[in-house]
Formats: sequence, C-alpha cells, structure tokens
Amino acid sequence: MEALIPVINKLQDVFNTVGADIIQLPQIAVVGTQSSGKSSVLESLVGRDVLPRGTGIVTRRPLILQLVHVDPEDRRKTGEENESNAWKNERLYKGIDGEEWGKFLHTKNKIYANFDEIRQEIETETERISGNNKGISDEPIHLKVFSPHVVNLTLVDLPGITKVPVGDQPKDIELQIRELILKYISNPNCIILAVTAANTDMATSEALKVARDVDPDGRRTLAVVTKLDLMDAGTDAMDVLMGRVIPVKLGLIGVVNRSQLDINNKKSVADSIRDEHAFLQKKYPSLANRNGTKYLARTLNRLLMHHIRDCLPELKTRINVLAAQYQSLLGSYGEPVEDKSATLLQLITKFATEYCNTIEGTAKYIETAELCGGARICYIFHETFGRTLESVDPLGGLTTIDVLTAIRNATGPRPALFVPEVSFELLVKRQVKRLEEPSLRCVELVHEEMQRIIQHCSNYSTQELLRFPKLHDAIVEVVTSLLRKRLPVTNEMVHNLVAIELAYINTKHPDFADACGLMNNNIEEQRRNRMRELPTAVPRDKSLKGPGGQSLSPTEQTASAEGEGLKAGGGAPGDQDGGTGNWRGMLKKGEDGMPDDRSRSQALMPLQSPQKGHAVNLLDVPVPVARKLSAREQRDCEVIERLIKSYFLIVRKNIQDSVPKAVMHFLVNHVKDSLQSELVGQLYKSGLLDDLLTESEDMAQRRNEAADMLKALQKASQVIAEIRETHLW
Repeated sequence: MEALIPVINKLQDVFNTVGADIIQLPQIAVVGTQSSGKSSVLESLVGRDVLPRGTGIVTRRPLILQLVHVDPEDRRKTGEENESNAWKNERLYKGIDGEEWGKFLHTKNKIYANFDEIRQEIETETERISGNNKGISDEPIHLKVFSPHVVNLTLVDLPGITKVPVGDQPKDIELQIRELILKYISNPNCIILAVTAANTDMATSEALKVARDVDPDGRRTLAVVTKLDLMDAGTDAMDVLMGRVIPVKLGLIGVVNRSQLDINNKKSVADSIRDEHAFLQKKYPSLANRNGTKYLARTLNRLLMHHIRDCLPELKTRINVLAAQYQSLLGSYGEPVEDKSATLLQLITKFATEYCNTIEGTAKYIETAELCGGARICYIFHETFGRTLESVDPLGGLTTIDVLTAIRNATGPRPALFVPEVSFELLVKRQVKRLEEPSLRCVELVHEEMQRIIQHCSNYSTQELLRFPKLHDAIVEVVTSLLRKRLPVTNEMVHNLVAIELAYINTKHPDFADACGLMNNNIEEQRRNRMRELPTAVPRDKSLKGPGGQSLSPTEQTASAEGEGLKAGGGAPGDQDGGTGNWRGMLKKGEDGMPDDRSRSQALMPLQSPQKGHAVNLLDVPVPVARKLSAREQRDCEVIERLIKSYFLIVRKNIQDSVPKAVMHFLVNHVKDSLQSELVGQLYKSGLLDDLLTESEDMAQRRNEAADMLKALQKASQVIAEIRETHLW
C-alpha cells in the first residue's frame, strides 16, 4: 500500500511535464478561510518552516506539495522517484549534506537543502506570475519535499476564502478564489481537507460549506479544527471534536499550530508538536490519541492510500483510452514530409478520386445528416427541377383577351376566315420560353453542389490536406476555376435546348396529333349540341338561299349571314357555319367575332351622333373586357388554349428529360473526367513543391504536443503497470 502514493507522485510528474490536467489524479486539497491556519497545518505535516507566512492573503497560487518519505540510511533511493537512471541521481544527490531537501518543477533539477531558500523561491515564483499586489493566479507551483520525517502525501494548498477585496485586489476576488478552489475539489478523486478555526462557530464554516457543495454525502471530506488553544476561556471544543455539532464522515481532527510570536521567535515545528501533545493531554485527555498533527498525518496517509486504491482501476482504463485517442490523433496529423514530389502527387490523386467517388456515391465517408454529392444532384434533377417544371402552368400569364388579341393581330387588316396558325405559334413560343429560367436555375444548383463537394472532401475524406493550407487553397482554386469554365458552356447548351424547341413548332408530333384528334371529336360534339339548341327557323341545309331564291356561293353565304346578323342586331350566325371535322375547319374564325362587333358599333355610331351632336371618332375601339364574348370567340379561344397546353406539355417533357442529360454531359462528367489532369497540370510543378507543401504553423506544434502527451500517457501506463496486484490489497 505504501508504494501507491509515490506512484501517484510519479504520475503527477509525468503529466506536469506536458502541462495537462486531462487525468484527474487522487490528491488532498486544503480548503479554508483566509488565516484559518491552512499553511500552518501543512508546515506541521512537513515538519519544517517551508511556506510563506504572515497576515492577510499569503497563499496566492495553488501549491502542489508532494511529501516523499526517504530512508535515512539510503537517501539516494529517491532515484526511483524521478529517473530510471540511478547513477544520474546518485550524482545529483551526492552533494546534499542535510537529510531533508526540496525540489521545484520549474527549476528542473536544482536541489534546495535550505528550507529558507524554498520559502523564498515560493514567494518569488508567486510574485512572478501573480504580481506583487494581492492578486491570485490559478497556475500551480509544484514542490517536492524529501524527508525521513514525513509520510508519503500529496497535498494542494489553496488560497484562503475571502469576502472583501483588499488593496489592489480585483472586485471579484471572492468569485475568483471560489472558482479556483472548485476547480481542484470538483475532481471526484480529490480528498477535501476542510480547515476551520476552533475560535469561530463551526456552523459558519465556509470550508465545510464549499466542501458540501461538491461532496454532499461527505464521502471525501475530512475536517481539521485549528487554534484549539485560542478558544475563549470557559469554552472547549469537545462537542465539535466528538462530531456532535457537525458530523463529518471521515472525521474531525483537532490541531494546535504555532502562533505568529512562536514563528517570530523561531520556535521549531518539532517543539510545537511536543507542546501540542502536552496541550491535548491536559485539555482533552480522552481524545488526545485521536487528535494532533501526527495523527492527522497518519490519517491522511491512510485515506490517500485507500482512495488511490479505489481510483486506480478506473485511472488505468482512462489512461489506456486516452493513449489510444492520442495515437489516432497523431496518426491523423501525419508524418513530416520527406519526398515532397511523391506526397504532392499522392494528395492530388487522392483528392480527385474522393471527389469522383463522392459524386458516384462510393466515398468512404457517407454523410448521414443531409444529402450530398451525386445523391443531391439526383435530387436537384428529379425533385427540385422536376417539380418546378410541373408547377409551371401551361397557360400561365395568358388571358383570354391575350389570345383574342393575338388572333386578331395575326390577321392584319383582313378579316380572317380561319384561326391563323401564326397566332398559335406566337403564343406557344411565349409559353415555352418560360421553361428556360428553371432550366438555367437547375444548372446553377448543380454547380453549387459540385462546389460544396470540394469542402466535403477536404473535411471528411482528405484530412491530410488540412496539414497543408496552401495546397488546400490551390486545389480549391483549380477545381473552382474548372467549374467556373464549364458553367457558361452548360448554360449555353441548356439555352440552346430551349431555343431548339422554339425554332420549330412541330404540329405533326405524334403526341400532338393524338391530342388534336381527341379535341376535334370533343369540339365537334359540342358544336352538334349547340346546333340542336338553335331555333327551328334557322335553315340547316348546306346551301343557303339568297333573297331571290338562287343558290349562293360560300363567300356570298358568309356575306348573307353577316347581313342577316346585322339586321337582327345581334345573334351568333357563326354557330351556323358548317365546320368540317379537320383541324383547320375546327379553328375556323367566326364571322361575328370581334371585328364584326367593331363594324356593328361603328355602323350604329353615325346614326346616333347627329342626334346627339357628337363628333365621330373612327379610332374609338370598345374595351374588350367590357363586353361578353360571343360563342364563336369563346370556342376559338378554347381551341387555341387546348392546343397550347397540349404542345407545351410535350415540350416540357422533352426539356425535363434533356436538361439533366446536358448538365451531366457538359458539367458533371466533364469535370469528373478532367479533374485529375487539370490538378496535375496546374499544381505538379517543381517550382511550387516547397510552397504548396508548407505545413501550417500550428500543425507541427500540435503534432509535437500530441506526441508528448502520447509519450506521457504511455509512461503513465507503464508506471501503473509496475504496481503488482498485491499492492492493491
């Protein structure tokens, strides 16, 4: 069991060299209010005047004090404590005259045989970091004391709890000290030594309160009652020491320290311990054997050993886990580059392969949080682009008035007998043109995704690239440049795909012919239904009779019908025309359409104007929205709209199929095929080698830190492995 504490001291030394607190080692932390006697208790344990003393705040930095018991016959035994080279330590300690000496971590191998020098060094080192005002610092001082008069212990002396800032202390000094204390005592492997003065009420003990905050069950708190000799006359600490006031699981131990007068008079610690024993025998004879500095030292030694025994298995596991983690971390940082040319080519090839694999979906690192690479490109093609095209209304932005206006504009000055095909082409092109914007947006989205793949490869697949920031930036620049070059080419192709559709409106398209045939049948049926509803007075035979009873030619029939319409002052003579079943007949223009309306209004105006005294304006055209469409106009619009819709759907299907193919060929596949040759061509040059393979400044530092930490962990693992299982019990 005795061998356990030096093991922990060794571990502390190992981890102090790398300056890390990743391992929570078992130790004893001394907590108490300012001037409650914490440093005096520690001095009693050491048996020498070793710590700075005085009033006010003296301890301003944590002091990690390792007490090492050495055999008086074999002082050089301490070679085991520090180095495996015993001869080196023999030489080191040969010049020591006294049987007790100390060592600081920050002064490396310097030996202090004079304890006044140790105290002076503590003061100097405290002022070096914390300044010469009353400020505090959380950076610890490590002191190792070798003596035949001490038991093996590791203690941490912490600044005393204070409430009011004094001198140059910052306003939040209370908070700073509290946080510093909590940093040490929050470690579950730390035993808390709560120091309270006997001449204050135990119920007001700040030390016990802080200890209870982190250790509510009191499993690792030991209370020490100081200044038993300074209690008011007529009072004693019997109830406190018996645990009747505040019970503490690990017990309460009373001690008597030297007064400031004793220190000034250079009273030795040995005399002080003798006087303490006499005082306890006189005042508390029944408790004398369970109190006092010597009993405290033995108790702490026993507690620490048992505590270490309990913590060791978990500590061993933790060290092994951390060693594995740091080994992996060191591996990710890579070795220093020797053959730069081969390394550069290897990194370029690896990046290009990973880039292509991410697009193909065969990358080693599959993203689970979101779609990425080829899967996202597929999503853009079939979900984003597909849905956007499907949401485009074939007749969007096209009103009935637009259709009628287009029909009339396409006829020019002549009234048309049939719906002009030009109007259909004009309107359908206008609608097809609307497919260009979503198609170009699709190209843009795929381009953005291919840009994102670069970052994905850097983060997940090619960790080595992060070692060389300049190479990383150069690769990103080359790939971005390649993508930028392909973007206009792909956009041009997509633009051409829409232009191709606009260049030739193929009304003989099989799908379009089928749609027309279906529409002809529907419209023919509607026409028959309308004719059945007409009054019987209207003749239905094919050859209409003129006023004189003779047969009229088709044109005359039209004129006659028009005249009849004018006489009737309305009606829909267009409904009587014998439309044939073919497409041109179906699209035939009604003679009583809008031009007819205009002529009718113009014919009536001269009759009305003389009576009303208004001037005649021939350019007055009635606003089309203001009137109801005739049946013929409605039918013409309906036919054009159906044809536009039918043809638009055919074109949309083509675009939906051809745009992804064009993007794949001109952008994605081209970049995949030419990426490696582009990277090698632009980066694999002897003049760029040194510059590109310059490691980031912190990478070399991080590699060294990781290597040091790994070495420390391996050494720690070795130290623990040296303990035979028998030591644990």
